[in-house]
Amino acid sequence: MTKTAGKSTGNASRKKAGAKPSVKSALARAPRRSTAALDAPEDIRDAVSRLKRERIISAAVDLFYHQGYGRTTLEQVADSLHVTKPFIYAHFASKNELLAEICSRAIMLAHESLNRALTQQGSASERLKVVTRDFMAAVLSHQAHAVIYSREEKELAQADRDMINTLRREFDRKLVGLIEDGVASGEFEVADIRLAALSIGGIIGWSQVWFRPKGRLTIAEASEGAADLVLAMVRAKTLPARRKSAG
Repeated sequence: MTKTAGKSTGNASRKKAGAKPSVKSALARAPRRSTAALDAPEDIRDAVSRLKRERIISAAVDLFYHQGYGRTTLEQVADSLHVTKPFIYAHFASKNELLAEICSRAIMLAHESLNRALTQQGSASERLKVVTRDFMAAVLSHQAHAVIYSREEKELAQADRDMINTLRREFDRKLVGLIEDGVASGEFEVADIRLAALSIGGIIGWSQVWFRPKGRLTIAEASEGAADLVLAMVRAKTLPARRKSAG
Protein backbone atom coordinates (compact mmCIF):
# COMPACT_ATOMS: atom_id res chain seq x y z
CA MET A 1 0.00 0.00 0.00
CA THR A 2 1.32 3.46 -0.88
CA LYS A 3 2.45 5.57 2.05
CA THR A 4 0.64 8.89 2.54
CA ALA A 5 2.30 12.03 3.86
CA GLY A 6 0.28 14.26 6.20
CA LYS A 7 2.54 17.32 5.63
CA SER A 8 5.63 18.15 3.68
CA THR A 9 9.00 16.93 4.90
CA GLY A 10 10.11 20.55 5.23
CA ASN A 11 7.30 21.31 7.65
CA ALA A 12 8.12 18.16 9.62
CA SER A 13 11.79 19.14 9.83
CA ARG A 14 10.93 22.60 11.10
CA LYS A 15 8.62 21.08 13.69
CA LYS A 16 11.32 18.68 14.85
CA ALA A 17 13.91 21.40 15.04
CA GLY A 18 11.70 23.83 16.96
CA ALA A 19 11.37 24.14 20.69
CA LYS A 20 9.43 21.46 22.56
CA PRO A 21 5.78 22.52 22.96
CA SER A 22 4.59 23.42 26.44
CA VAL A 23 3.16 20.60 28.53
CA LYS A 24 -0.23 22.26 28.32
CA SER A 25 -0.24 21.92 24.55
CA ALA A 26 1.23 18.42 24.73
CA LEU A 27 -1.64 17.09 26.87
CA ALA A 28 -4.45 19.26 25.53
CA ARG A 29 -3.56 19.31 21.85
CA ALA A 30 -6.13 16.70 20.85
CA PRO A 31 -9.44 18.19 19.73
CA ARG A 32 -11.20 16.67 22.74
CA ARG A 33 -14.93 17.47 22.76
CA SER A 34 -16.63 18.40 26.03
CA THR A 35 -19.79 16.63 27.17
CA ALA A 36 -21.79 19.80 26.52
CA ALA A 37 -20.55 19.89 22.93
CA LEU A 38 -21.38 16.31 22.04
CA ASP A 39 -24.69 17.31 20.46
CA ALA A 40 -23.16 20.17 18.49
CA PRO A 41 -22.11 19.61 14.88
CA GLU A 42 -18.40 18.93 14.59
CA ASP A 43 -16.34 20.67 11.93
CA ILE A 44 -15.35 18.06 9.37
CA ARG A 45 -11.70 19.09 9.54
CA ASP A 46 -11.66 18.70 13.31
CA ALA A 47 -13.33 15.30 12.99
CA VAL A 48 -10.77 14.11 10.44
CA SER A 49 -7.88 15.45 12.53
CA ARG A 50 -9.24 13.75 15.65
CA LEU A 51 -9.62 10.46 13.77
CA LYS A 52 -6.04 10.65 12.50
CA ARG A 53 -4.73 11.38 16.00
CA GLU A 54 -6.64 8.43 17.40
CA ARG A 55 -5.22 6.13 14.71
CA ILE A 56 -1.70 7.26 15.61
CA ILE A 57 -2.34 6.82 19.34
CA SER A 58 -3.82 3.36 18.82
CA ALA A 59 -0.82 2.22 16.77
CA ALA A 60 1.63 3.68 19.29
CA VAL A 61 -0.18 2.04 22.22
CA ASP A 62 0.08 -1.35 20.54
CA LEU A 63 3.82 -0.94 19.87
CA PHE A 64 4.72 0.67 23.21
CA TYR A 65 2.77 -2.02 25.06
CA HIS A 66 4.27 -5.02 23.26
CA GLN A 67 7.87 -3.95 22.67
CA GLY A 68 8.41 -0.99 24.98
CA TYR A 69 8.74 2.75 24.44
CA GLY A 70 12.52 2.68 24.11
CA ARG A 71 12.50 0.01 21.40
CA THR A 72 9.80 1.70 19.34
CA THR A 73 10.55 4.36 16.74
CA LEU A 74 8.16 6.79 15.11
CA GLU A 75 9.08 5.16 11.82
CA GLN A 76 7.68 1.88 13.15
CA VAL A 77 4.48 3.66 14.21
CA ALA A 78 4.21 5.18 10.73
CA ASP A 79 4.92 1.83 9.05
CA SER A 80 2.16 0.15 11.04
CA LEU A 81 -0.27 2.75 9.67
CA HIS A 82 1.17 2.61 6.14
CA VAL A 83 2.01 6.32 6.25
CA THR A 84 5.23 8.33 6.43
CA LYS A 85 6.71 10.06 9.46
CA PRO A 86 5.53 13.53 8.35
CA PHE A 87 1.98 12.23 8.86
CA ILE A 88 2.89 11.59 12.54
CA TYR A 89 4.62 14.98 12.91
CA ALA A 90 1.52 16.73 11.61
CA HIS A 91 -0.20 15.69 14.85
CA PHE A 92 2.57 15.04 17.39
CA ALA A 93 5.82 16.98 17.63
CA SER A 94 7.77 14.02 19.01
CA LYS A 95 7.58 10.45 20.27
CA ASN A 96 7.71 11.82 23.82
CA GLU A 97 4.66 14.01 23.21
CA LEU A 98 2.85 10.93 21.96
CA LEU A 99 3.83 9.09 25.14
CA ALA A 100 2.51 11.99 27.26
CA GLU A 101 -0.85 11.84 25.49
CA ILE A 102 -1.11 8.08 26.10
CA CYS A 103 -0.11 8.33 29.76
CA SER A 104 -2.53 11.16 30.46
CA ARG A 105 -5.58 9.28 29.15
CA ALA A 106 -6.35 7.20 32.26
CA ILE A 107 -6.09 10.08 34.73
CA MET A 108 -8.16 12.34 32.44
CA LEU A 109 -10.88 9.67 32.33
CA ALA A 110 -10.69 9.38 36.13
CA HIS A 111 -11.28 13.11 36.46
CA GLU A 112 -14.25 12.92 34.12
CA SER A 113 -15.86 10.11 36.15
CA LEU A 114 -15.22 11.94 39.44
CA ASN A 115 -16.56 15.26 38.16
CA ARG A 116 -19.70 13.54 36.86
CA ALA A 117 -20.28 11.88 40.23
CA LEU A 118 -19.74 15.11 42.17
CA THR A 119 -22.43 16.88 40.16
CA GLN A 120 -24.97 14.07 40.55
CA GLN A 121 -27.76 14.03 43.09
CA GLY A 122 -27.71 11.25 45.64
CA SER A 123 -26.00 10.10 48.79
CA ALA A 124 -22.25 10.05 49.33
CA SER A 125 -22.42 6.25 49.10
CA GLU A 126 -24.08 6.38 45.70
CA ARG A 127 -21.60 8.93 44.39
CA LEU A 128 -18.58 7.04 45.73
CA LYS A 129 -19.84 3.87 44.08
CA VAL A 130 -20.25 5.65 40.74
CA VAL A 131 -16.73 7.13 40.98
CA THR A 132 -15.11 3.80 41.83
CA ARG A 133 -17.05 1.81 39.25
CA ASP A 134 -16.56 4.29 36.41
CA PHE A 135 -12.89 4.93 37.22
CA MET A 136 -12.15 1.21 37.33
CA ALA A 137 -14.02 0.64 34.07
CA ALA A 138 -12.02 3.47 32.45
CA VAL A 139 -8.71 1.98 33.60
CA LEU A 140 -9.61 -1.53 32.44
CA SER A 141 -11.02 -0.29 29.13
CA HIS A 142 -7.67 1.47 28.57
CA GLN A 143 -5.56 -1.20 30.25
CA ALA A 144 -2.66 -0.89 27.82
CA HIS A 145 -2.50 2.88 28.44
CA ALA A 146 -2.31 2.28 32.20
CA VAL A 147 0.39 -0.38 31.80
CA ILE A 148 2.44 1.90 29.57
CA TYR A 149 2.18 4.72 32.10
CA SER A 150 3.28 2.57 35.03
CA ARG A 151 6.16 1.11 33.00
CA GLU A 152 7.32 4.20 31.09
CA GLU A 153 6.62 7.07 33.50
CA LYS A 154 10.37 7.68 33.86
CA GLU A 155 10.59 8.32 30.10
CA LEU A 156 8.20 11.28 30.26
CA ALA A 157 9.56 14.79 30.03
CA GLN A 158 9.68 16.31 33.53
CA ALA A 159 7.04 18.91 32.67
CA ASP A 160 4.65 16.17 31.44
CA ARG A 161 5.32 14.04 34.51
CA ASP A 162 4.63 17.03 36.76
CA MET A 163 1.38 17.79 34.94
CA ILE A 164 0.10 14.22 35.29
CA ASN A 165 1.09 14.15 38.97
CA THR A 166 -0.79 17.42 39.48
CA LEU A 167 -3.89 15.83 37.97
CA ARG A 168 -3.47 12.80 40.23
CA ARG A 169 -3.19 15.00 43.33
CA GLU A 170 -6.29 16.95 42.27
CA PHE A 171 -8.18 13.68 41.88
CA ASP A 172 -7.05 12.58 45.36
CA ARG A 173 -8.13 15.94 46.81
CA LYS A 174 -11.64 15.67 45.35
CA LEU A 175 -11.94 12.05 46.45
CA VAL A 176 -10.95 13.07 50.00
CA GLY A 177 -13.69 15.70 49.87
CA LEU A 178 -16.28 13.12 48.83
CA ILE A 179 -15.30 10.80 51.69
CA GLU A 180 -15.39 13.74 54.11
CA ASP A 181 -18.95 14.45 52.97
CA GLY A 182 -19.88 10.85 53.74
CA VAL A 183 -18.29 11.00 57.20
CA ALA A 184 -19.99 14.32 57.98
CA SER A 185 -23.40 12.97 56.97
CA GLY A 186 -22.90 9.83 59.07
CA GLU A 187 -22.86 7.53 56.03
CA PHE A 188 -19.19 6.54 56.35
CA GLU A 189 -17.03 5.56 59.30
CA VAL A 190 -13.40 6.30 58.39
CA ALA A 191 -10.55 6.85 60.87
CA ASP A 192 -8.04 8.15 58.30
CA ILE A 193 -9.75 9.76 55.32
CA ARG A 194 -6.56 10.53 53.42
CA LEU A 195 -5.36 6.94 53.76
CA ALA A 196 -8.74 5.67 52.59
CA ALA A 197 -8.58 7.85 49.47
CA LEU A 198 -5.06 6.67 48.65
CA SER A 199 -6.11 3.05 49.18
CA ILE A 200 -9.04 3.44 46.81
CA GLY A 201 -6.67 4.81 44.18
CA GLY A 202 -4.36 1.87 44.81
CA ILE A 203 -7.12 -0.71 44.40
CA ILE A 204 -8.13 0.77 41.07
CA GLY A 205 -4.61 1.49 39.85
CA TRP A 206 -3.43 -2.07 40.57
CA SER A 207 -6.29 -3.55 38.55
CA GLN A 208 -4.37 -3.00 35.31
CA VAL A 209 -1.84 -5.59 36.56
CA TRP A 210 -4.15 -8.46 37.42
CA PHE A 211 -7.13 -8.01 35.10
CA ARG A 212 -7.33 -10.34 32.10
CA PRO A 213 -9.77 -9.42 29.29
CA LYS A 214 -10.66 -13.10 28.78
CA GLY A 215 -10.45 -14.00 32.46
CA ARG A 216 -13.07 -14.88 35.06
CA LEU A 217 -14.54 -11.37 35.35
CA THR A 218 -15.77 -8.93 32.76
CA ILE A 219 -14.85 -5.26 33.07
CA ALA A 220 -18.36 -4.52 34.36
CA GLU A 221 -18.19 -7.31 36.97
CA ALA A 222 -14.71 -6.31 38.16
CA SER A 223 -15.74 -2.64 38.41
CA GLU A 224 -18.94 -3.42 40.29
CA GLY A 225 -17.09 -5.74 42.68
CA ALA A 226 -14.38 -3.16 43.36
CA ALA A 227 -17.04 -0.54 44.09
CA ASP A 228 -18.61 -2.85 46.68
CA LEU A 229 -15.21 -3.42 48.30
CA VAL A 230 -14.58 0.33 48.49
CA LEU A 231 -17.95 0.90 50.18
CA ALA A 232 -17.06 -1.83 52.67
CA MET A 233 -13.72 -0.09 53.30
CA VAL A 234 -15.43 3.16 54.29
CA ARG A 235 -18.04 1.20 56.28
CA ALA A 236 -20.94 2.63 54.33
CA LYS A 237 -24.15 2.38 56.38
CA THR A 238 -26.36 1.80 53.34
CA LEU A 239 -25.28 0.06 50.15
CA PRO A 240 -26.54 1.28 46.77
CA ALA A 241 -28.15 -1.35 44.56
CA ARG A 242 -25.81 -3.31 42.31
CA ARG A 243 -26.01 -2.60 38.61
CA LYS A 244 -27.69 -5.45 36.77
CA SER A 245 -25.41 -7.37 34.42
CA ALA A 246 -25.98 -6.72 30.74
CA GLY A 247 -25.81 -10.44 30.21
